[in-house]
Amino acid sequence: MTLLITILPSIVLVLYFIKSDKFKEPNRIIIITFLFGILITIPAGYLNSLIDKNFATGERFNDALLSGFFGGGPVEELLKFSILYFYILKEKAFNEPMDGLVYGTLASLGFATLENLQYVFYFDSEFWTAQEIAIFRSYSAIPLHGLCGAIMGFYFGQYAFSANKKYLGLAIIVPIIFHGYYNFMCDYNWYYAVSIVAVGFIFALLLHRNLKLLQKEKKKEHEEKKV
Repeated sequence: MTLLITILPSIVLVLYFIKSDKFKEPNRIIIITFLFGILITIPAGYLNSLIDKNFATGERFNDALLSGFFGGGPVEELLKFSILYFYILKEKAFNEPMDGLVYGTLASLGFATLENLQYVFYFDSEFWTAQEIAIFRSYSAIPLHGLCGAIMGFYFGQYAFSANKKYLGLAIIVPIIFHGYYNFMCDYNWYYAVSIVAVGFIFALLLHRNLKLLQKEKKKEHEEKKV
């Protein structure tokens, strides 16, 4: 049961974003992107540990700030961004803005899946059981990674099809802010951490809705040309 709670949220979100794309993406790229997301948990874990080991002070505020805005937030989001920039951007199947959002979400949720398994089954806690950790992360950390990937992918798609570098900056900065604030608040008040996830998720869904409307118009144009 704990294993199901751990991986099910990622699977549900992955299927939602894949199915919402009116122009189906190749299974090969879907699988590889998700696997790349899983693989980057290795360097992310190493870099986060290195930062904590060398810069942690033992003071709650400083260490929370370190974890949020100098460790987990930028480290993990930059690694996810590297998948889009060095792999997805070169693929011919990446041919419209919605693809950026779909692949960004896939990379992030691949990362979230393995990270969640690590937290649930290898994280020692005096106050939380494995199942409680899985439940908490199912409505906090998993949606967080999903929304960060969607926002990153949205802006990356805008950059790819407009060549405006402003969007490239937003693809990096906005997810780092959401992720950093979440990590920071997890050390203070879980209510505020979950609240930022809710705000970010609504924002990501609005961006997704805009792209769906554009796809609808594009599909309509294709159908009219066929007539």
